[in-house]
Amino acid sequence: MKLKVGIIGGSGYTGIELLRILHQHPRAEVHAITSRAVKGKKLYEVFPNMHGMSDLSYLLPDDEKLFECDIVFFATPHGVAMDSAGLFLERNIKVIDLGADFRITDAAIWSEWYNMEHTQEYLLSEAVYGQPEIKRSAIKDARLIANPGCYPTAVLLALKPLLENNLIDPSNIIADCKSGASGAGRNANQATLLCEITESFKPYGVSGHRHFPEIKQELESISGGVIGLTFTPHLVPMSRGIEATIYTDLIDSDADILSCYEKAYENEEFVKILPEGVYPETRSVKSSNYCQISIQYVEHSNKLVIKSVIDNLGKGAAGQAIQNMNLMFGLDEKEGLLEIGLLP
Repeated sequence: MKLKVGIIGGSGYTGIELLRILHQHPRAEVHAITSRAVKGKKLYEVFPNMHGMSDLSYLLPDDEKLFECDIVFFATPHGVAMDSAGLFLERNIKVIDLGADFRITDAAIWSEWYNMEHTQEYLLSEAVYGQPEIKRSAIKDARLIANPGCYPTAVLLALKPLLENNLIDPSNIIADCKSGASGAGRNANQATLLCEITESFKPYGVSGHRHFPEIKQELESISGGVIGLTFTPHLVPMSRGIEATIYTDLIDSDADILSCYEKAYENEEFVKILPEGVYPETRSVKSSNYCQISIQYVEHSNKLVIKSVIDNLGKGAAGQAIQNMNLMFGLDEKEGLLEIGLLP
């Protein structure tokens, strides 16, 4: 019998990515999907690529059909999941929040960055940060998963081997990141109109992006100490993809860094370490759950540059969420996720 999956907030880009992946998942199927904005419409009326694939219609998020599910995904803006997750948990329905409500463990810090009160602080201690390559054991036993943000995923996977092995100075890490326009969501927004972003490249959130405290929190969890982090995101004229270029200072410039990465990820299906001199491209992981990483020494210095790419809707959102679902239910972690990047 297949797992019954519910999706709350299923009319955005993350929603369709969940639908697309789950459609080919051998052990799960979408049982209910909700959206206040398009309530009553068929899936294919909102997403034409679903024509002939499903007869589901959009429900309201309080529909009883959601309580028939084994797991519910929240593909919603921050502030939504925290008010409803408890209703599912008390009915033994597992929850994965693709929003930000449970990523920050300190409610005061969360409120400072998201400009609203966290109404379900008691759930923060239960929520497991859903980065499988870092917290696999805890994810397997979790009822509530805080699915990581897209930028944090790219940065954390890039830095994990270095921090675990004390190979870099943790006081000076620079993460220079770029994202495609789908990271801003599907709602109309002048800043992401075609004429606003095409043939252009711009930074945003320079004075403080909401992913900053999440990245810092998780890097400090890995390192066991204080991290000095500079994080600047940029918007690039492509539909999907994340590229992170990270600058660090090596403690031991003679260390075999490539071997360290290869050993750290040798048993990880979704993290691929590229040979020396080969640099990752976002197109190589498009529409996939894969992350590609490369390293580069800077000659005549102790600098190490790490390049990391993911699909912001795949490994940065829906793909990783389904990877977490697989772990939570004792399934093969790779189920439904082995599609390679789309080229060209």
